Amino acid sequence: MIAEEQISSRKRLPGWLKVERPGNQAYLETKSILRSLNLHTVCEEAKCPNIGDCFGHRTAAFMLLGDTCTRGCKYCAVSKGRPNAVDENEPEHLAEAVFKLGLRHVVLTSVDRDDLADGGAAHFAKTVKAIKCLLPQTSVEVLIPDFRGKIESLKSILESPIDILNHNTETVPRLYSEVRGGGRYEWTLSILKWSKEIRPELPTKTGLMLGLGEKPDELLAVFQDLRYVNCDILTLGQYLQPSSEQKVVSRYIHPQKFDELKAAALQLGFRHVESGPLVRSSYHAWEYAL
Repeated sequence: MIAEEQISSRKRLPGWLKVERPGNQAYLETKSILRSLNLHTVCEEAKCPNIGDCFGHRTAAFMLLGDTCTRGCKYCAVSKGRPNAVDENEPEHLAEAVFKLGLRHVVLTSVDRDDLADGGAAHFAKTVKAIKCLLPQTSVEVLIPDFRGKIESLKSILESPIDILNHNTETVPRLYSEVRGGGRYEWTLSILKWSKEIRPELPTKTGLMLGLGEKPDELLAVFQDLRYVNCDILTLGQYLQPSSEQKVVSRYIHPQKFDELKAAALQLGFRHVESGPLVRSSYHAWEYAL
């Protein structure tokens, strides 16, 4: 039996979850470029622990459509409320940032924009095209919302020149109503299923957070569901409470347990599994994405 340290205080972090404070030159330059172009990243908005590493490698997960989400997921630190109008110049500004940073692989994500008829899908597609127009050799991974299960929104993204379709499962079905308000497990599976049916050659990817209260058998059942819809790439990481306003961590998962889950997922047929306490959906994505 592998120990999973129980949480009694948000301040008690196991040693394997501690990271150095960011601040090297590449980190500062990356942050400066993003600010000068008025761009947002999920690295900053979601308070990702890997921000120093990723910015230090001159990479970032760009967050489209502003910094305010229309949903209220209990695990997320991104601001909630009424979003501002869509910045129509964002695609060109983001392509410029990709050029200045010299990126070979780009991850695009967004807040949920349920206030938009297509959930922001057309804006995703416009941004992908802007990047490919300026840098045709740069691969583009989109980490998309569920678009409330609308296949037409998904189609507009799949018709753009993306290289990877990523949509996070986040947690097991039992916990959706508790932590992923507005989301549906069925929508998530449909997004991944339709993507393979429409573009069979396109790699699909998803991620789960551990430590929200899920059980091992529930995780394995989700792995099987994901393979049933032919998902190729899986990421598994530890949920960390961003602030006192979000859901408290249920438990910290030992690194060895992440290794065991990786082995179980690979046996089911995933092409690649990235599994570890500090793994996030876009963490080091350039190393294994294609």
